[in-house]
Amino acid sequence: MRQTWRWFGPKDLVSVDDMLQAGVEGVVTALHQVSTGDVWSPQAIAQRQAELAVMKSGAASGLKWEVVESLPVSEDIKRQTGDWKTHIANWITSMRNLRSAGIEVICYNFMPILDWTRTDLAYRLANGATCMRFDAVDFAAFDLFLLQRKGGESDYSREVEEAARARFADMSDARKQELCGNVVFGLPGSAERMSMEDVKTHLARYDNISAEQLRGHLIDFLAEVSPIAQEIGVRLCCHPDDPPFPLLGLPRIMSTEADYRAVMDAVDLHANGITLCTGSLGARADNDLPGMMKRLGDRVHFLHLRNVALEERHLGGSFHEAAHLEGNTDMVAMIAAVLAEQAKRKAVGRADWQIPMRPDHGQDILDDQNRKAQPGYPAIGRLKGLAELRGIMTALSHPAVRAAG
Repeated sequence: MRQTWRWFGPKDLVSVDDMLQAGVEGVVTALHQVSTGDVWSPQAIAQRQAELAVMKSGAASGLKWEVVESLPVSEDIKRQTGDWKTHIANWITSMRNLRSAGIEVICYNFMPILDWTRTDLAYRLANGATCMRFDAVDFAAFDLFLLQRKGGESDYSREVEEAARARFADMSDARKQELCGNVVFGLPGSAERMSMEDVKTHLARYDNISAEQLRGHLIDFLAEVSPIAQEIGVRLCCHPDDPPFPLLGLPRIMSTEADYRAVMDAVDLHANGITLCTGSLGARADNDLPGMMKRLGDRVHFLHLRNVALEERHLGGSFHEAAHLEGNTDMVAMIAAVLAEQAKRKAVGRADWQIPMRPDHGQDILDDQNRKAQPGYPAIGRLKGLAELRGIMTALSHPAVRAAG
């Protein structure tokens, strides 16, 4: 497993020096300053490569840009409206430019409007650490009484609706404003931020798009880009919905093993692959993550290893970001499945036998709470997670453990 680290560029409060001290082997980044739908130029790609290649002292870091996360797919492409054909052409040009720069793995997602959704970005745990959290009642309060989405009542049980009404009645104006900002925060590092009116406008544009139609649009997109990716040696990997259940009446199409299987089968090329995120998929109690790795592992091109604690087992319930070994996912079983897949690949001579992974997210602990980096991307919390994951990897790969069966 190739140990990588997400970096948001020179403005990231977790520096290149910090990455090196964490012991990472490669970097995951993107050109967040480029508007969605525009081309990533060779010059801009080269600049980002140069930025991560040096330490504060000016000495060479030895780090390279190994995975793109993310090359955004525009809302026009997802809806097949407006400039969607131009945007696909631009996406292909960006992919070619990235490959020319030596980058082979591109992560993307096909979630409508919001790239991830949380109600709290710094929820305080009993031990004083903070983490990101999805509170189902808070989200319903946002949807029904702040956003006031038409027809939203039909998406909630009477019990949840009444709880949300009571929660909203007790909310201060500051909490209402904070909740709105948290829900529409979007992709960390993105050049785009949406207002409530922006969300309403975007939602209206999805009124007549079903899950089946959205899946069809994803397959159409992949039918265009995957053959070219296969030809030039790029591995594409779709990130799952986060969280993996319907929100705001929007369709969700990459939330389960069956969702991934349908898309992999529809465009059956090695280049059309998976970002297996144990945190996003783990927010559904019915997702068997080690099993998914065993069954879909041939097409897993990138791994996000993080954990969530389900506060409620039913679909759509509350959850929070747990420490990497403390949530509902059995991380030892998960890493064992990854190592088994890598061994299979190596045995048949696959050049991509080693799967890049990153310790996705992390709780803010110790000095993280003073540094205040991107929500979910602290220095020490991720370092703790990486150390824990690295320990499991090392133990499971040790000859004594392998000999014991």
